[in-house]
Amino acid sequence: MPKSGKPDRNQRPNPSRDESQLTPTALKSYVAAPAAVQKAFDKQSKLLEENLRHPSLQAKKYDEREGVWQARVNLHWRFYFLIEGDTYLITNSTPHPK
Repeated sequence: MPKSGKPDRNQRPNPSRDESQLTPTALKSYVAAPAAVQKAFDKQSKLLEENLRHPSLQAKKYDEREGVWQARVNLHWRFYFLIEGDTYLITNSTPHPK
């Protein structure tokens, strides 16, 4: 917060908010993915932390009952995540079936 006591509009109010974490399954799929997919995943997961609605993510609810979301890694890969409070829990990444 600036010395004036007013919040800075350009600064995120809580830097630890909207973090992402990988489950062991997600970490395993990340390590097994090609280097180009890993690089794209790193970029996209950062965008997720900044803005769930970022156009390149194309994030959408994948399973309403289970609360699972899907977002795009690249044209051929997707990652799946849950929203738990201020944390995006990434559960897996897989090649897109289409």
